Amino acid sequence: KYYSELDVAVGPEHSQVIHKYVDEDYLWRGFHPFHEMHSGDEVIHNFWIPFKQAITRSQRRMDIFMAGENSLETGGVWVVSMGHIMGLFDSHWLGIPPTGKMVFLRYCEFNRVENNKIRETAMYFDIPHLMTQVGLNPFNSQTGAHLVQPGPLHHDGLMFEVQDEWESKKTLKAIDFMVQDIKGWSGGKEEPLATELARSWNDDMIWWGPAGIGATYTIERYAKQHAGPFREGLSDRLFNGHICRMSEGKFGGFFGWPNLTLRPTGGFMGMPASDKAADMRVIDIYRCHEDKLTENWIFIDLLHFWNQLGVDLLKRAVSNSNSSSL
Repeated sequence: KYYSELDVAVGPEHSQVIHKYVDEDYLWRGFHPFHEMHSGDEVIHNFWIPFKQAITRSQRRMDIFMAGENSLETGGVWVVSMGHIMGLFDSHWLGIPPTGKMVFLRYCEFNRVENNKIRETAMYFDIPHLMTQVGLNPFNSQTGAHLVQPGPLHHDGLMFEVQDEWESKKTLKAIDFMVQDIKGWSGGKEEPLATELARSWNDDMIWWGPAGIGATYTIERYAKQHAGPFREGLSDRLFNGHICRMSEGKFGGFFGWPNLTLRPTGGFMGMPASDKAADMRVIDIYRCHEDKLTENWIFIDLLHFWNQLGVDLLKRAVSNSNSSSL
């Protein structure tokens, strides 16, 4: 109901919707340049109204909708939505020039619900993915494929009915095993990357990564096109934990704020190496098949990561676009 009313709201109707569904004591987390906000009205005026004025006739095209108990100590009931917000790019947004054409903003949103109100939101969105659609590429290179990303293989991610509890537990077990088994912050033994990955993933896995990294298919290509370059380029990898980790049916996921702290001493994404550490804010959504993970949608705040290292990719790309149009 919140989504259906928010998506069609105009002008002052936004505040009516937000006060109806969102608690007064509210925390909203979003990607750079938005970061944290502490009231529904702040989110409406700083994010939703400017976005909808720029991206007109917008549609929420959900691929996954699920809910469950947070398995971590903090607990709570969380409702998760993932997909794209599509619209016509008719006015500047964050300095990005409009095209008058369709664009898709990849998003994933975790909402903590308590006493029938939304108390906390993590809404992560792939701004560089939108930028590349209008001809602005903020990154120097990309190891995977750039795509407008589809939802689950079997189109079964919209779970408006309660799912099988045993299936949900099996999915969470697969996610937990993968997190604990990752070499680099769990003391894993030295072994080929493909050997490690095969314990958690089906061989025909698909990793739907963010713009700047891209998507990749099969364990072999994932190791070559993302996991290998990631580990080679980023050292002193520190896992900071998650705020929520949950599952429902064959799907599950987690987010952190931040999940990781890393040092790009080997260079990463075609960027210069640095001895300075920076944080990564990440959402992972998974589909499980049998006892292993098989699809994974990733949202990483790469603008924030590189901004901490002194590189404002959003500003640089917009400035270059303005210069070339003169």
